[in-house]
Amino acid sequence: MTGSSRGLGSAIARRLARDGMSLAVNGQAEDSGALAVAEEIRRNGGVASPFPGDVTDEKEAVELVDAVAAALGPVEVLVVNATGPQPEAPLKDVSWEDHLAQLVFFVKSPVMVGRAVLPGMRAGGFGRIVHVDSEVVDVPPPGRSAYVTAKTAQVGLMRSWARELAPLGITVNTVAPGFVPVERHADVSAETRDAYLASVPAGRMGRREDIAHAVSFFASEEAGFVTGQRLVVDGGRGVRG
Repeated sequence: MTGSSRGLGSAIARRLARDGMSLAVNGQAEDSGALAVAEEIRRNGGVASPFPGDVTDEKEAVELVDAVAAALGPVEVLVVNATGPQPEAPLKDVSWEDHLAQLVFFVKSPVMVGRAVLPGMRAGGFGRIVHVDSEVVDVPPPGRSAYVTAKTAQVGLMRSWARELAPLGITVNTVAPGFVPVERHADVSAETRDAYLASVPAGRMGRREDIAHAVSFFASEEAGFVTGQRLVVDGGRGVRG
């Protein structure tokens, strides 16, 4: 699982470990979080190992997948959650280079890692690829044009791969989280929290576990007849009239 060393990614990794999967916890080489997440999973009876690597680099992505396969067996489930800085700026200040920086994380990295796992999935006649995109695709906030564009492209990537890979027994879906504070809401001001709650029919903040549950479904064997789908997990915020 890419981008699983902290935050939302670590919650998804812990959930998949509870589902009985052997977890490859990925982060950058200098990120100690991957080791910490893997150790926590092992303490709780799961199977996990840290696999550092830059998934935006084609060579490192291939080497990462090879290392995971050698240690844990062929990759059957791939969750793509790697992310990077998401600067805010008015449109007049957003350059093409800013767009490329976002596309590298949200389109290039899934392509690099996805292509690397495909031979094993094809050989086994089974595969689950789960993207993590964002509610911003539906409700673009001001100042986030490069991020919104890249996330929208990621959804297109998911759908095109889903159509092509379905006959091979490989499903491709995406989960779109609503606003989920990283540290149990401690990093959210009262003003931000109140404004968000006013926009969510469910009447509460999102939790990382809410997103992890949705990813768990798409990653399961039972989801074999579901592909090319996007599940928005936002407490109903996107359906307000």
